[in-house]
Amino acid sequence: MPMRIVSGDRVFTVKPPASADYKQNNPLARLMSVLEKVELAAERENYLLNQVQYLMPYDFLELYGPSGSAYNVTDPGQQDNKEDFQKQNIHDFRCTDTWIARGWATTREDASDTEWTGPFLFLSYRGGPDSKLSQMSGHRLGQSLKLYVKVQGMEAASLIDVPYNPETDRYEIEIWGYPGNDLRNKLDGRGIAAIDRGGIICLPSLVQGGANDFAREGLDNRDMRTVAANHAMHPVLPMTVEVAWADKSQTWWDSKGGQNYRYQFNMIYRGWDNYLKVGVSESPHGGFGFLHFRNVLSNYFDFRDSGELGREVAPWMFGANGDKSGATRYEKFLAVEYMDLHILKPECGIGIHRHRDNQEIFFLMSGAGVMVTGDWCEFPQRERCFEIRTMTAGSFSLLKPGNLHALFNVTDEDISLLMFGGYD
Repeated sequence: MPMRIVSGDRVFTVKPPASADYKQNNPLARLMSVLEKVELAAERENYLLNQVQYLMPYDFLELYGPSGSAYNVTDPGQQDNKEDFQKQNIHDFRCTDTWIARGWATTREDASDTEWTGPFLFLSYRGGPDSKLSQMSGHRLGQSLKLYVKVQGMEAASLIDVPYNPETDRYEIEIWGYPGNDLRNKLDGRGIAAIDRGGIICLPSLVQGGANDFAREGLDNRDMRTVAANHAMHPVLPMTVEVAWADKSQTWWDSKGGQNYRYQFNMIYRGWDNYLKVGVSESPHGGFGFLHFRNVLSNYFDFRDSGELGREVAPWMFGANGDKSGATRYEKFLAVEYMDLHILKPECGIGIHRHRDNQEIFFLMSGAGVMVTGDWCEFPQRERCFEIRTMTAGSFSLLKPGNLHALFNVTDEDISLLMFGGYD
């Protein structure tokens, strides 16, 4: 089933001569405030915080309508003016009850003189009276929930108890890939308390992978898609997490009507540590010396069928030649109709906006920023989510049609950005 425009989303029209007000209740600022509420269970030093990635699912979007005389064209399939940016911009969103994060956790050295770094998965469900489960149960959820979870197709052996955290007013669990039974001895105050209340558990069979699986040594000319493919922090492969929540008695379920929720970390993020293949080429193109290469996106050799550079062109989309068709088509290439250089000043954010037709790359040349991607359209393999991670210099994110994205400079220095692809 192809992607589809969500009929339940709304359009916020701005009738001339009025103009859009982006300063009041800005969606990107709101999303950053939601992100700031996430509290991991152990001490800050037990995480590589700049590598934590977040999913914030949402079930509703409201977009601005077109500007000018076309302000009342509310059907996105008919909003065809590529030089009108207003119609792309998000006016409002509504998060669901679930938050998810993944990242690298690390322990301190203990008497055995060893430390561990590996992946963790964080799952959180809204407390208080407004969640689906609370309303179904008559607001009698108690001090824990039950969680069904499947990671990369691997199912937890049984339902997991998820304790209530009064500090955040949420039910929260962290599943670490730590392989031993002595994690408590390797953590300090907050981490020990989290283990004791059940807020941190170890399931290395579910959250798989080690810190050295993607070490540069030994990776020459290997297809990275085949290296530790089930790793919870794989640098290029998507990670799917299937979830359902229940009250402690398993009487009431928030499970999408029994289908379960399917969330996916799937940002196409590439750079020095996120590549398809790495190696060394001697005398490149008949020159001299040694070239160290990284394939990041490609339609050649082993990657000719990857589809990462291509796009599905729905009937309501313009193709590379500027035409619409009555049937869905496929283009194997990335069409580029502009290239821009930008400087984002401190506290500057490119707002959350959707792309109906074209692909676009944000390539960060210097500094660091918070990159946001997500789905504007509905895709059959996953729920709609904001996916959020830190973008570092020398890295880029590729946006696909039907997606949305944003970039925020949270630092106190300028960051420089190369953008290319197509307007929408």
